[in-house]
Amino acid sequence: MSADGVRRARALLIVILAACLAPGGAGAQEIGEDAGAQEGALFLLLPVGAQGVGLGRAMTALSSEEGAFWNPAGLAGFTERRALVYRGDQLAGEATAATVLFPWNRVGTFGISYLLVDIGDQDLRDAFGDVLGSISVRNHVGIASFATSFPGRIHAGINMKLVQFRVACRGQCPDLETTSSAYAIDVGVQAEPFSRIPLRFGWMIAHAGTEFQILNEEQSDPLPTRVRFAAAYEVLHRFVDDGLMDLWVTLETEDRARDLGSPSLYMGLRFSAADLFFVRTGYVGGQLDQTDGATVGVGFRLDRFDLNLAQSLTRSMVTGESQPIHVTLGVQF
Repeated sequence: MSADGVRRARALLIVILAACLAPGGAGAQEIGEDAGAQEGALFLLLPVGAQGVGLGRAMTALSSEEGAFWNPAGLAGFTERRALVYRGDQLAGEATAATVLFPWNRVGTFGISYLLVDIGDQDLRDAFGDVLGSISVRNHVGIASFATSFPGRIHAGINMKLVQFRVACRGQCPDLETTSSAYAIDVGVQAEPFSRIPLRFGWMIAHAGTEFQILNEEQSDPLPTRVRFAAAYEVLHRFVDDGLMDLWVTLETEDRARDLGSPSLYMGLRFSAADLFFVRTGYVGGQLDQTDGATVGVGFRLDRFDLNLAQSLTRSMVTGESQPIHVTLGVQF
């Protein structure tokens, strides 16, 4: 590879790394400056799951099959085995994920999840335009979850996560290959303190773990550790006695664990009819790592299968296009 080709390849790698680590692309530098120190592995902040996206990310106080990506305490109480597949294109790349849940009677719920954020492939060319090879950039997150319930209507959960960033080479670019890994945990709690009042509280700390090293020790950054507090209240119990319909209102705040003072606010409404049809809407606002704006979603459940769809109503700050639809498919087995 010529010297000019090496320079081009390394410059391209830096651009791809920046895109890979930024949940919103152009805002990554501002995020790091606001926090007082650059954070690594910002792809961990990307929303995963149509239920959570439709609710404007306000999931910390709610029970959900998507809990591995929002609050592991939300997995407590499930009695049937379930498998879920998620799909949602992000500005940083194509996101695909899967979860399998295994409830164990009187013990709790175990879960295994995997997330792939595919940044894409890029050809590397020399000074004459000839293709020397291509690199692929992928982010991987493996999650082992456990959640259980305690007396007093308290639910707790934990995620153990392996986070990995990988650049692979095909052709004349082996010097560009790299793999970076970190370990992290999420710990969450949910509580329903009043037996006659449908009020739920949630708290969690997310993405706490080892530093994320890209090239060498000098270029390692802390993971984007976040603290979340939430409350949810069901408003229809005063008017509907049979319980066939419910409407949950949830409010949540999130902030950096290491640098408090720039919180985001998430709000959501979830309506369900006979646990078969769901309508969700939400709003994301604040100073952290996401675009402010409204979200909407719908869900359907038929026998052992369910389908959830959601979309942010904002437009991409980079392309100006509408945000893609997020999809979650689930099956009970």
